[in-house]
Amino acid sequence: MGSTFGQLFQISTWGESHGGGVGVVVDGCPPLLPLTEADIQVDLDRRRPGQSEITTPRNEEDKAEILSGTFEGLTLGSPIAILVRNKDHRPEAYSEMSEKFRPSHADYTYQAKYGIRNWQGGGRSSARETIGRVAAAAIAKKVISAHFAPDLEILPFVESIGSIRANVDHATLTREMIESNIVRTGDPDSIEPMIDLIKQVRGEGNSIGGVVGCVIRNVPVGLGMPVFDRLEADLAKAMLSLPATKGFEVGSGFSGTAMTGREHNDAFRMQDGRVRTTSNRSGGVQGGISNGEDIVFRVAFKPTATIMTAQDTVSTDYGDTELKGRGRHDACVLPRAVPMVEAMAALVLVDHMLRQRALRGTHEGDKRR
Repeated sequence: MGSTFGQLFQISTWGESHGGGVGVVVDGCPPLLPLTEADIQVDLDRRRPGQSEITTPRNEEDKAEILSGTFEGLTLGSPIAILVRNKDHRPEAYSEMSEKFRPSHADYTYQAKYGIRNWQGGGRSSARETIGRVAAAAIAKKVISAHFAPDLEILPFVESIGSIRANVDHATLTREMIESNIVRTGDPDSIEPMIDLIKQVRGEGNSIGGVVGCVIRNVPVGLGMPVFDRLEADLAKAMLSLPATKGFEVGSGFSGTAMTGREHNDAFRMQDGRVRTTSNRSGGVQGGISNGEDIVFRVAFKPTATIMTAQDTVSTDYGDTELKGRGRHDACVLPRAVPMVEAMAALVLVDHMLRQRALRGTHEGDKRR
């Protein structure tokens, strides 16, 4: 099922949307790391449904239970199993989907691939699967802070919803700015227009997509493994593994194709004894390896596939039919996608930090960075 991610810091998520619960097994966490369920709950609360007037009303507390891998508040170095029980699941709302494929969902492709599918809320393809990722990333961030880069900041934010684009200054962006509003954007002037747009499309029984931007500060130099495990390639795989994602770009991205080399190149200079660049069109990654500048990337999220208006579709006996969405869904996934993007970035970074330590030991490489 492709449910395992990472090499040295490895996670395996499990569970279905309307089953007994969902969770993750984390393997590769160093021992003696302070860890409690409260450490994990902070990020799960940012991801959970029902947290604001613009998210799905599904009422889940999403309480984390650590089942293994810790003792007296410290990690043991053995696999850490985390469970979150499903409590407010209503599979009856999806009974019609047992006989009809929802447009732009994984219903048909899962049925074609496996010959069976869990039609209750999408089963394994539901965004509820990301609970395990967010829980694992809470541990990953503690490992990064304790062992590698205590000043590292991962700051994803809603950059656009529909045609409304936020004006966000990457240099002054803070977590407090992002978390101060229910949209999780970094532009105060865009908050109300974005909220109004989400409410409008929801009232129409429709949905809308957008872009999550991300800035990662204080990244160590040297992360990334050429040729196939380039840092931006692993970030791209991580982000595009999230539900509803349809695009990824780093640095200048597609806009860089309209520039010349002279316009696009990031010139080097020495500053305070460190190698720096005068611009950051590379997005903090050159040759697949981090160069010490901010990592900057964007992730495109499509409109939520479930809409509350009738659409043409095909039945499980392969006849043309019609389906109107039911159940509880986000009209826009962007606000809840922010902690998911942060989680996947943390999982990629911690894995590459452990790999770099395995490659170079405690030697930190070029100090002029």
